[in-house]
Amino acid sequence: MRRLIVLTMSASLAACAAGPAPEIATPAPELPQDFFYAPDSTSEAALDALMPVNDAAYRTLSQAALEGAPSLAEALARVDAARAGARRAGSERLPNIGVDANVTGTRTNPDQFGSSAQFAQFIDTERVSYGTNLTARWDADIFGQLRAQERAAIARIDAASASAAAVRLALLGEIAASVSDWRVIEARSAAITSDVEAAQRLAGLARTREEAGIAPGFDRVRAEAAASASRSRLAALQSERVRIVGRLITLTGKTGAEVNAALAQAGPALRQQAAPAALPSQLLANRPDVAAAAAELAATDAELAAAARARFPKLTLSAVLGLLAFNPGDLFDEDSLVGSLAAGVAAPLLDFGRIEAGIDGAAANKRAAFQAYRGAVYQALGDAEAAYGLIDAADAEAALAQDEHEQLQRAASLANDRYRAGLASFLEVLEARRAADASGERAAAALGRAQRARIVLWQALGGDFVAD
Repeated sequence: MRRLIVLTMSASLAACAAGPAPEIATPAPELPQDFFYAPDSTSEAALDALMPVNDAAYRTLSQAALEGAPSLAEALARVDAARAGARRAGSERLPNIGVDANVTGTRTNPDQFGSSAQFAQFIDTERVSYGTNLTARWDADIFGQLRAQERAAIARIDAASASAAAVRLALLGEIAASVSDWRVIEARSAAITSDVEAAQRLAGLARTREEAGIAPGFDRVRAEAAASASRSRLAALQSERVRIVGRLITLTGKTGAEVNAALAQAGPALRQQAAPAALPSQLLANRPDVAAAAAELAATDAELAAAARARFPKLTLSAVLGLLAFNPGDLFDEDSLVGSLAAGVAAPLLDFGRIEAGIDGAAANKRAAFQAYRGAVYQALGDAEAAYGLIDAADAEAALAQDEHEQLQRAASLANDRYRAGLASFLEVLEARRAADASGERAAAALGRAQRARIVLWQALGGDFVAD
C-alpha cells in the first residue's frame, strides 16, 4: 500500500508539471441601459396582451400544437436523451456491482508432464467445476474527472430544455401570426366586398342613365369593369387562405378539415395593444435561446475541466467474492468460499500528445460556445430593438392608412352626390370610386402588420419563458 501511495503521488506530480488547463476568458457582454425604440418605462402594458389570447382559433390551434406538434415532440425527446446522459454520467461515479455463475469442464492430458513424472498417474484428467461470483469495481475519481463529466451532462439538460422552450416559443408565435393573418384576410375580404357593392351600385346607376338615353353606354362598361376588378381582388384572397391553412397543418400536426374548423370560429376585431416596457438585461433571463447558449457554455467549461483531469492517474478498486466447488452439492460449503481484493493505479506516461490534443479541442469548443453565447445575446438585443421600432412604424402606417380610407370614402360619396345633382361628370365619380377602392383593404392590411409586429415583440422579449 505504501508503494501504491508513492506511485500515485509521483504520477500526480508529473501531471501537474504538464501545466494547468488553459484559461478561456468569458466576459459578460456589454448591453445598453435601455432600448432606443422602447416606450416609456412607466407603461403598464402586459406582455401576454400582445398575443391573440382572446381568439378562439388561436386557443384551439395552440393547444393542438402543444399536444402533438412534431417539432416540439422532437425537442422534448432531446431533453429526455440529455437526462438519460446525465443519469449515465452520474452512475459512472458509483460502484459497478455484478453477479455471474459458471460451469466449467476441463480435460487434462497426463503426458504433458512427461513420461517420467510419477505423480501424473494420480491426476484426475477430467474435472467439472461449479462457481458463482459477486463482483464489484469502483473508480475512486480522486481528481474529479467523472464529476466534471457529470456537470457537463447536467448542463446539457438545461441546454436541451431551453432549446425545447425556444421551439415552443417559435411555434406559438407562428400560430399567432397565422391566425392574425387569417383575421386580416377576413377584414380585407369585408373591405373588398364593400368595394364590389359600391361599384355595382355605380354600374346600376350608369345602366339606368344609359337606358334613359342621358348617358353613353361607355359609362356603364367602365363601371362594370371597376366592379370586376374588385371581384378579382376578392377571389385572389383564397390563395392566401390556402397557404395559411397549409402552414398551420405543418405547425399543429392536424388535418386541413380540423384547421379550417378552428379558423371558422369567430374572432375579435383587430386592435393595437400598447407595447410593454422592458430592459435589455432582462433578455438574458427571458430568452430561451440565450439560456440554451449559456447552458452550452457551462457544459463546454466542464468538459474542458474533464479533459484536463485526464492527465492525472486513476485509482481503481475491485473485489470478487464467490463460491467454487467441483461437486454441485459442495457449492455452499464453507470450504468453497473464494475471494480477491485489488487496487490499481493507471497514469499516462507517453501518450504522444493525445491528452494535450483533447485539451486543446475542449478549449476550442469552449471558445466557440462563448462566441455562440455572445451571438445569442446580441441576436436577442437586435430582435427586441427592431420589434419595438417596428411597432412604432406599423402603428403610424395603420393610422395614416385608416385616415386615407376615411377621406377617400368621403370623397367618393361627395362625387356621387355631385353627379346625381348634375354638377360632376361620370368620369369624376368613377375616378373617385377607383381611388376609394382598395383603401379599406390597405387599412386592414396595415392594421394586421401592426398586430404582427406585436407578436414579433412577444417572441423577441422571450414570451412566457421562465428560466429555472
